[in-house]
Amino acid sequence: MTRAANPVPDDGRDGEVAALYRSHARAVWAVAYARHLDRDLALDVVQETFLRFWAQRDHGGAIENPRAWLMRVAKNLAEDHAKSAFRRNGTQPGDSLGRLSAAGPSPPDLLEQKELFAVIHDLLRELPPADRDILTMRYALDDDAPTIAAALGIPVTAVHMRLSRARQRLAEKLATHGVRP
Repeated sequence: MTRAANPVPDDGRDGEVAALYRSHARAVWAVAYARHLDRDLALDVVQETFLRFWAQRDHGGAIENPRAWLMRVAKNLAEDHAKSAFRRNGTQPGDSLGRLSAAGPSPPDLLEQKELFAVIHDLLRELPPADRDILTMRYALDDDAPTIAAALGIPVTAVHMRLSRARQRLAEKLATHGVRP
């Protein structure tokens, strides 16, 4: 089996850039991270810094002190990001950016919802099994009254009555734990 010819001659620069990356990428990342405390942005700065280093080398530019050059470029890129028009002109939270709603709730809302679900889950354990069953079928499984009636072998009117009573008991438990239903 023959190896395909490399269209770009290897003059050793690829290995040199890889070695520099291994030696200095962490320090470049630290410079960018220190500016914004944003891990993803710092990774972007590392990538852009080494791309610029590669381009500088490909265009024949001599770099006397590669580490110093990398640190300076990383610092400048991080500063440029801070000065960018996007950041200067007021970025907004994802739920209101450009007056468009986000696809889902914001992280604080998700946390609050998760905490509420944990409380409800614990309180459901305190309800009688029949209440848990009917509430689970209706709200967790999203079954309608006729489906629940068929599954439990009771009339649809009984499903409505049992759901109403089970919701009332759950609301009372929530109130005793300081949670608004």
